[in-house]
Amino acid sequence: MIDLHTHSNFSDGSETPETIMQMTAEAGLSAVALTDHDSFDGLAKAERKSLELGVNLIPGCEVSCIYQNTSAHVLCYFVSDPKTPLGIELENLKIDRMTRNERLISKLNELGVDISLDEVIEEANGNLIGRPHFAQVLLDHKVVTSIDEAFSKWLGSTGRAYIPKARITLEYLSHIAKSSGAITSLAHPLINEMTIDELDHRLYEIKELGVEAMECYYGRYDLATRAELVRLAKKHRLVPTGGSDFHGKYKPDLFVGKGQGDLEVPDEVLEELLSLKK
Repeated sequence: MIDLHTHSNFSDGSETPETIMQMTAEAGLSAVALTDHDSFDGLAKAERKSLELGVNLIPGCEVSCIYQNTSAHVLCYFVSDPKTPLGIELENLKIDRMTRNERLISKLNELGVDISLDEVIEEANGNLIGRPHFAQVLLDHKVVTSIDEAFSKWLGSTGRAYIPKARITLEYLSHIAKSSGAITSLAHPLINEMTIDELDHRLYEIKELGVEAMECYYGRYDLATRAELVRLAKKHRLVPTGGSDFHGKYKPDLFVGKGQGDLEVPDEVLEELLSLKK
């Protein structure tokens, strides 16, 4: 089994890249992908630990995009070079993220929530800051009683302090990912309450834009949903990928290689992805 979707504390996860490699080894997985949001920064540490443990590391990242006026997340595999077109764009997104974080703190303060950016930076250990870090600080201050409440009440798209982050178009991301040697997979495709039928309709164009795979074996999907997504992937000639979406304490119900306990992503998925690079 494999896990092609994990996040470390170099983006919005709580665990180090080294810890994720250790978890991968302990879970008996044959391969793992580190796919931090908008960042390759954790990959060097992950690679050193993976070599020590004999873990097959797939380098990558996850990027948020705009597609048909809604959000789409794309996993990019087999890429780690910051000098590629994708790597350069990730640096631009980091700058945009810093501006967003400053606006988010200002918005929370205006709404009477007394937290500071320094506290969020400390929670992130000086690494790339994401909304889960804000959520944990809100939890620490007892503004909320859970990470989920922090998102639903304050940080999510319907929250009182929501600040949208800069996103690039799916078409542009597909272009720069391909020119960087990456293989792309549409992550957790049923976001924004999209139905299977709506996804089926959109996949014709998404495939035309250059996306080559779709995350079907996802940590929070039930078995029936995974099976239906695999069927759709095969219909549209997309590789059915999968992963836990591990974030450590920020998504405490998801575990490396296991998701919520029943996740099984077959080794053949990686073989299919590798075949696209030939």
